[in-house]
Amino acid sequence: MLTRKHSIEGKNPFGQAAELFDSMDADAAMKLAMVAGDITLILDDTGTVLDAAFDHDHFSGLGNLTGQNWIETVTVESRPKIMEMLAAARRGEVQHWRQVNHIIENGDIPIRYVVVPVNGGEHRIAFGRDLREAAKLQQRLLQVQQSLERDYMQLRQLETRYRMVFESSQEPVVIIDAAGHRVREVNPAAEALFGARQGGLIGKKLLSLFDRKSRDDVLTLIGAAQAAGSVAPSSVTLAKGSTPATLAASSFTQDRERYLLLRCSTDQGAPVKRDAKALPDLVERMPDAFLVADHDMKLVSANAAFVEMVRAGSLDHVRGRHLSEWVGRPSIDLELIEKQIDQHGAARNVSTILRARDEDAGEQVELSAVKTGSDTPLYGFVIRPIARRLRDLPPGSADMPRSVEQLTDLVGRMSLKDIVRESTDLIERLCIEAALSYTSDNRASAAEILGLSRQSLYSKLHRHGLGNLTGEND
Repeated sequence: MLTRKHSIEGKNPFGQAAELFDSMDADAAMKLAMVAGDITLILDDTGTVLDAAFDHDHFSGLGNLTGQNWIETVTVESRPKIMEMLAAARRGEVQHWRQVNHIIENGDIPIRYVVVPVNGGEHRIAFGRDLREAAKLQQRLLQVQQSLERDYMQLRQLETRYRMVFESSQEPVVIIDAAGHRVREVNPAAEALFGARQGGLIGKKLLSLFDRKSRDDVLTLIGAAQAAGSVAPSSVTLAKGSTPATLAASSFTQDRERYLLLRCSTDQGAPVKRDAKALPDLVERMPDAFLVADHDMKLVSANAAFVEMVRAGSLDHVRGRHLSEWVGRPSIDLELIEKQIDQHGAARNVSTILRARDEDAGEQVELSAVKTGSDTPLYGFVIRPIARRLRDLPPGSADMPRSVEQLTDLVGRMSLKDIVRESTDLIERLCIEAALSYTSDNRASAAEILGLSRQSLYSKLHRHGLGNLTGEND
């Protein structure tokens, strides 16, 4: 890592330097210089290489540097650093390591140098250390970080799918720990079966959910499931209403702990009874617009919120008319939304506009839609106004996306130009974070790795909100 610990600044000098080094012969001084760096250059006052010591096999392609001007052997962006190091050596200033890139046939070699004046300032020694291994480690760091991000997103997606299946299942399911027989997870169907409010069963003893006469049968079933993994269902009686039910159990291990998955069903079938009249009434009362269209995108039905948004007198005034009269820019948004629904079965949180009557501008809304799978499909739309929410947002850009998946989700919400700018900012932020991590948050060294000036790095840190900008750590 490129920190001050690699320079002589702040370090205590040798207490017996005169005795140790005054009588040092040329051979010992040569070996000391060669050991101090992977590549060592002897320079005159103009920066011409008088002599060089390095392993030609390790630095293949570097060629013979003797007689060349040091500044001519590096890339264009490295030349200002060479000039600064030589100028600092003339002034006798304490130097820090600077990264430069030596030109070779197939590219360049990153080397960090420090220049030390010798012989009363007549000559200079440039000690260089190969950074290729560090660059490989940096690349591996970025790859590992990206791999962890992908794994994290996959785990989140798996968890979302599991949660959706678990909670939407009409079969009551309860997960308990095998040691204490306490409820760890329960789906809504099981809460309805046992007559509990949402979250009310978590932490309770399983046996308290069953009639006293059935508790021995429940314990026998659990013990058999722990021993055999899965057993035949058993008839039990629930504590609520003494309702007869069938209980099945299977065991599994997670994080070295045993759990039991219990499936309980009553003889009457599905335990959850829903009021068929409640759903239409709830849809009609929704504050967001809800509407149904046929396969030609003509309005079949809608709730009061949609009628109010399009400023129609009643539902009869809008029924049978094409949705393009209100939704999206003419001949653009609705066709794209329809294609997305046909391809994926749903459209989620699409930003568009909703026009009332013959308005051109319209109101900004967010639209989600699904379609049925019949031969003559119907389309269901939920439309939510977002203009007020956008007005209430503080100035500035939204949180930066942190993955490719989040960037692709912006398609349909932002223009390609804005998405490209977001992706550029994402890559820039990830590289700056990796450089700060690699250098233990030393900004001067991070700027060296990234090939930036300190002022440019500080500007980008401030723009991305990275680091403690109240003080410098370099």
